[in-house]
Amino acid sequence: MTTRTAARRTVRAAVRRAAVVASLTVPVALAASACGLVSPAEEPADEAAPSVLTIGMPNSVDEEDNNPFDSGSAAQKLGYAHVLYEPLAQVNLVDPAQDPTPWLASAWSWDAGYTELRVTVREGVLWSDGEPLTPDDVAFTFALRRDDPALNPDLLPYEDVRVEGRDVVVTFGSGQYVNRTKAINTFVVPEHVWADRPADALLEDPNVDPVGTGPYVLEEFAPDGVTLTARDDYWGGPLAVPELRYVAYPDNDSLTAAYVSGDVQWGWAYIPGYERVYLAADPDHLHQFAPTGLAIDALFLNTQVPPFDDVAVRRALNAVLDRESISNSATSGVWPPLRSATGLPLPAGDPFVAPELADRALAVDVPGATAILEDAGYELVDGVLQDEEGTPVTFTLTNPSGWTDYMWELEAVKEAAARLGIVATVEGQDEAEWFDKIGKGDFQASMHWTDGGATPWDTYSSQMNGAHLRPLGTSADANFGRFQDAAADAAFQTYASSTDEAERAAALATIQHVYVDQVPAIPVLGRPTAAQYSTVAYTGFPSDADPYASPQPTSPAASLILTRLVPSAGE
Repeated sequence: MTTRTAARRTVRAAVRRAAVVASLTVPVALAASACGLVSPAEEPADEAAPSVLTIGMPNSVDEEDNNPFDSGSAAQKLGYAHVLYEPLAQVNLVDPAQDPTPWLASAWSWDAGYTELRVTVREGVLWSDGEPLTPDDVAFTFALRRDDPALNPDLLPYEDVRVEGRDVVVTFGSGQYVNRTKAINTFVVPEHVWADRPADALLEDPNVDPVGTGPYVLEEFAPDGVTLTARDDYWGGPLAVPELRYVAYPDNDSLTAAYVSGDVQWGWAYIPGYERVYLAADPDHLHQFAPTGLAIDALFLNTQVPPFDDVAVRRALNAVLDRESISNSATSGVWPPLRSATGLPLPAGDPFVAPELADRALAVDVPGATAILEDAGYELVDGVLQDEEGTPVTFTLTNPSGWTDYMWELEAVKEAAARLGIVATVEGQDEAEWFDKIGKGDFQASMHWTDGGATPWDTYSSQMNGAHLRPLGTSADANFGRFQDAAADAAFQTYASSTDEAERAAALATIQHVYVDQVPAIPVLGRPTAAQYSTVAYTGFPSDADPYASPQPTSPAASLILTRLVPSAGE
């Protein structure tokens, strides 16, 4: 157990007073509705006893690791990284076309070719150790990502980074039209803390004393929960929730029980029959918000090892999956079945589907799949599919055992493969083991999510962009199946950099044709940005009525959401 001393979580009184004066101007800026901005929560009334807000996630955590750069750290897996560290701007993943909300940046602009970004750093922001946020901090963070690919998972081609007064100017090696919101939705770290750390080991640094601009500070890390307390010098104003507690649950079922008992008030778990099991337990206060976008759940296939190094097997398996049944049985219909052969969720993906592929649908076609395999030289022998050398076709499906939705989906894939004479085995793994193995390419087939975004570039890039390619045994952050196609890779670059609409459309069509023809991964379900929350103690969470942000506590929007929460007076 690690407990922070009072000195680490308390700022000098003089600094606090200065911060209060500075923060008085913030609510006015944040409340400017004409700019699509939001206002922070009002300070809770003294007579109301504020409640701890407990956040649960079905993600295991073994040791303290508060590194915001490491996607496998406790801070990222539970989500508290996003209340310690904040982005330059808040991007609404529910509606990516919406103008971002200024956050640590008070303004920004791009040049006509989207190769130069100018960011104006907000004044009056303090790090949690009392030091002011400066443009040098922002420039330092951009430079870290430029200099170390491991800290740049979005593969943004950063080049020059310079400070001009309150502005930071960043140039890129190519146009960043599709990444224009990613560059400003990334968090910032303090130069005075990170500059002295070994540059070649930043990703492994556990960051045991995190210093951020976020609304909360780390109070205690313990195996049974991580506690954070509200800052009284937060630049965004007073916070309604005085304390956050993050708890790791071993699986979806145990987290669901914690929701129903009231032990957890915010999080994400897959809940079979959620209306009956979860919502009905307290219809007035328990909620689930699951907005859809362009992200999907796909069956990632290792294209470097048998049997999925053969495109015929990939095509055949793609043709026998009953996505409607998988959606209903594994997700209670919350995850919609994908219907377009392009793998894009509809209707969100309708504007992006290449016209010549508009009628290509995902449908169960066992005879067609059988024909694909026969044409490729496979043969059924006593009901078992064999390759040309007489070797039975088998594969193993893996995912973390506690992720019950994915495990059920794997069982459905196993049953579908059996219709082709393929023997598939489902293997549950420890979560940490799975993250390690899929990253290093030590798997055959596994369910995984894709990124979303303002365009389909992100969901396709997650599955098949050769820029993410890493050798087997070396950890990759996307394209886990190690797929590569020269035409697709060139199209990814064009789509990401061009500002010409016709060029982008042609590049996207190339990507989609490769996706449909070569099946680098198998699209299964649309992936909503979903979360559950209770309004017994607090209201103001994103909802169908007010979809102002991604509702998940593991997204960069967590700091925004916490400024919107207010006590549920009278409930």
